[in-house]
Amino acid sequence: MTRVAIATDTNSGITREHARQQEIYLLPMPVIIDGQTYLEGQDITNAQLYEAMKQHREISSSQPSPGQLIEFWDGILADGYDEIVYIPMSSGLSGSCQNAVLFSMEYDGKVQVVDNHRISVTQETSVQSARKLAQKGASAREIKEKLEQHSYDASIYVTVDSMEYLKKGGRITPAAAAFAAVLNIKPVLTIQGDKLDVYARARGMHQAEIKMIEEVRKDRMTRFSHVPDEELRIETAGTFENEKLSEQWRQQIQEEFPDITVSYVQLPCSIACHVGINAAGTGIVKKEV
Repeated sequence: MTRVAIATDTNSGITREHARQQEIYLLPMPVIIDGQTYLEGQDITNAQLYEAMKQHREISSSQPSPGQLIEFWDGILADGYDEIVYIPMSSGLSGSCQNAVLFSMEYDGKVQVVDNHRISVTQETSVQSARKLAQKGASAREIKEKLEQHSYDASIYVTVDSMEYLKKGGRITPAAAAFAAVLNIKPVLTIQGDKLDVYARARGMHQAEIKMIEEVRKDRMTRFSHVPDEELRIETAGTFENEKLSEQWRQQIQEEFPDITVSYVQLPCSIACHVGINAAGTGIVKKEV
């Protein structure tokens, strides 16, 4: 039987420990602080990133270098695998996916890059589906086709506590950021398959959280009305420093969807770079397998 490896990047929120336990190959994403590059999960933690944010240092994320990506794939094949399914973050959010597709052409079909337009919890769900398909004997190409067929069966909603990093990233103008700060306006951002867009605005974090819950409820009743609870995943995520706040956010979603087990995951550094500290998010996704 063809041995198929499953690989992804840290945008999925999968930690190095969990990747080892589940035999998933994990590519660390670069985070740049004051011009110095760190690799997520190797030489920078979320706590260290948050501390840099509180010091208002220059922070950004970056793509893996071509050499890093090729070394990553070559190492997997050297471990005895015949094919690789690589699931990076959405092409709508970064050029890293398109670059991976380009580089994969040098591998004669042994590397299949999946562009199913996901990130964080929804991306991690795709990784788990890929693992199950590989265990059932599916080829790398079959797994890619299956995941891309269900690309848009997912939604993510995020709200931020501070506009600082959205402004630096060009998501909102300085004038809009200043106006929002004065009136305590919080944007509700959404990822519906591709780019991160401002979906709605609310007065204060509490109202923004209520708006996100409303949108997930609406998705459940419309887009996913035909999907049984056991085939859905609803999760919470964020960049909370205080564990009590993250648990309160999880409980809010759990109370709304009592028949689905809801957990909380910390947003990876590469996403935290853009949403800042104390951001809250939630997502709903259909499991492919």
